[in-house]
Amino acid sequence: MKFSENWLRDLVDPAADRAELCHRLTMAGLEVEGVEVLGEGLAGVRVGEIVACEKHPNADKLLVCSVSVGAGEPLQIVCGAPNARLGLKAPVATIGAVLPNGLAIKQAALRGVDSFGMLCSAKELGLDADASGLMELPADAPVGAALADYLALPDASIELKMTPNRPDCLGLRGLAYDVAALFGAPLREVSADAAELRSEAVRSVELAAPADCPRYLGRVVEGVDPTAPSPLWLKERLRRAGLRPISAVVDITAYVMLELGQPMHAFDNDRLDGGIRVRRAAAGEKLALLDGSEVQLDAQFLVIADAARAVALAGIMGGLDSRVTDATTNVFLESAHFAPPAIMGRARKLGMHTDASHRFERGVDPELPRAALERATALLLQIAGGRAGPVVEAVAAGHLPQRGAVVLRRARLARVLGMEVADAEVERILRALGMQVESAAGGWSVTPPSRRFDIEIEEDLIEEVVRVHGYERVPTRSPSGQLRLGLPPEVQVPADRLRAQLVARGYNEAVCYSFVAKDWLQRWSRLDGSVALANPLSADLAVMRTSLLPGLVEALKHNLNRQQERVRLFEIARVFAAGGQGPVETRRIAAVACGRALPEHWGGDKRSIDYFDLKADLETLAGLSSSLASLEFHPAGRPDFHPGRSAEVLMAGRSLGFIGALHPRLLKALDLDQDVYAFELDLDGLAAGRLPAAVELSRFPQVRRDIAVVLPESVSWTQVESVLRRIDPGVLRELVVFDRYSGTGLGSGLKSLAIGLILQDSYRTLTDQDADHFVASALAALERECGGRLRG
Repeated sequence: MKFSENWLRDLVDPAADRAELCHRLTMAGLEVEGVEVLGEGLAGVRVGEIVACEKHPNADKLLVCSVSVGAGEPLQIVCGAPNARLGLKAPVATIGAVLPNGLAIKQAALRGVDSFGMLCSAKELGLDADASGLMELPADAPVGAALADYLALPDASIELKMTPNRPDCLGLRGLAYDVAALFGAPLREVSADAAELRSEAVRSVELAAPADCPRYLGRVVEGVDPTAPSPLWLKERLRRAGLRPISAVVDITAYVMLELGQPMHAFDNDRLDGGIRVRRAAAGEKLALLDGSEVQLDAQFLVIADAARAVALAGIMGGLDSRVTDATTNVFLESAHFAPPAIMGRARKLGMHTDASHRFERGVDPELPRAALERATALLLQIAGGRAGPVVEAVAAGHLPQRGAVVLRRARLARVLGMEVADAEVERILRALGMQVESAAGGWSVTPPSRRFDIEIEEDLIEEVVRVHGYERVPTRSPSGQLRLGLPPEVQVPADRLRAQLVARGYNEAVCYSFVAKDWLQRWSRLDGSVALANPLSADLAVMRTSLLPGLVEALKHNLNRQQERVRLFEIARVFAAGGQGPVETRRIAAVACGRALPEHWGGDKRSIDYFDLKADLETLAGLSSSLASLEFHPAGRPDFHPGRSAEVLMAGRSLGFIGALHPRLLKALDLDQDVYAFELDLDGLAAGRLPAAVELSRFPQVRRDIAVVLPESVSWTQVESVLRRIDPGVLRELVVFDRYSGTGLGSGLKSLAIGLILQDSYRTLTDQDADHFVASALAALERECGGRLRG
């Protein structure tokens, strides 16, 4: 929200300078984002009129102008502006003036002709960005008057960073209420008397979608002068609010929007056919808009239509075919209330953002349309003439938002703020904000005005009181009472320990968006069960992620494209899935890696990372929770993982996730030309451990037996380990695989594993017979359950 300080002070003029005004607004929750001072350094700049103009004798693009400044002889000024002409009134910087850009005006000779001043553009005066020519002043501008006085300068263009809950302050009227409450200053209400009816022209109005548009008002104004220019004061206020003046009719609707906060639209009445109908768009219906674009609509969009076609996109933008032009003499003014859900997200869906949609999707006062229509009519009759017809209103009262009374308890106010606020001060603040206040048992019954959509509960009223009374007045006190300390479970490994472990293994933590593009999840085959956003920021952030991997791999790709050959990234965050009671959140840990297995080094291994490197990283995480022994890896298939180089990860029989190489088809779709390994696991399952328990170390020696077992290729080490550990858990201390062989001498589909069995008893020394008995039991179990045999 950008506005002129002088304009605000016309409505409410607090006894405070600009710095104090901006500070108090910021402290009240209306953050001042920027202040642009206008009109300082204009001493010596006057309104001038070109009374004679001829070509420069020595330069084709220069003119020698004789400029009257009211007193004395006209000044001879050499000018090169393309719009310099006889009779033009423009700002003149006289000798001795210093412009805001630092330029000092002196007598000069240009191509042999003396110049005694300078005709100025708006940019040279620091008033606008337009440097295409001289700043043209109205024909009735008083020659010789100080330009600053004529333009009501100095002034400041103040920009507020508005929060979504304060749409009432998107108009000067709503902002003035807050300023009046902050400073205790009197407020001048903006109003206009009902226009004198001098025409009988009307258009009927029908609400075919009353829930979306519960109130619509229209009025025909005939005989408007299309050549009438907007007055300078109106143009300047629009410019200082960041809007470009266009024509009288359009400027008036923009002015009323800024002043009252009610967006309006003006149609060329002669281009409308029949009555006005507010309805939902038909599927595939097309509409050409004012910006020249053509949009294709669906039933989610609300349109303003006449008897033949849609003529405007309700609450967003008018139609091109019914626009006001330089030939328009009969105008149909629209002023309506559109329900925020009917407008919310519609402009963004079309890739646009307008002042009207910005206000309507946040909420506009439903009682404001008539006042805005009368105000716009009064300005239009004053500036461009015409004959006003009667106001036609269609209203569905049952769909209009109602502001119910909210009870504010005196004791609750004091408890929340930690201080007492005098009753008189509370009532002054609430009434100054336009609320109806009545005494009630233990406090007040407060009815907010129709423009305050954000006042619904008692805490909202407490916020209003404290922000106006002053947050800086709230005392700083230590909390009292007993605090209940929440200790983390002793068996749960903190996420920070997992982070530290991965960082120690060479990984970097990434933070990716929780919202992703729909086609990302489709590419990863992870779209099922996803949650779509009702009001996405953009098409690329339209779905809540169901996996951490798409974002991590995009980050990996981003690094590869910037000459990072060895990339290791991880993320610990939440994923989302649709559930019966709303989205279900699950904490996950994921990592991706590509490139060399080890950092580049003159004596290091230059091989690329493989499945077992990533598996080792994962096992170090499981080791933090003392759950490594229960970690299992079973071959399983997922459409986004390589079928021969991936596995399902289980812990104590529970599935945690997947690990392995990404599928070549997916890598091609992602435009990646090298293998990428990844894992994604349920964080709570991985971090769940067990309480440590002391175990007495055996005083007896270990015994080692090595065996070579021939097994089918389909048998995994996990299966072999599981079989061996079940034989005698009290004796088997450790298993070691120290060799693997397949090929000549074994036969097709077979492999040989050389396994070291480390045996130890806690109560006695094991004998050779004990060791041989264990080996025999192991071979029998492997033959029975895995189809293995001792290698000869």
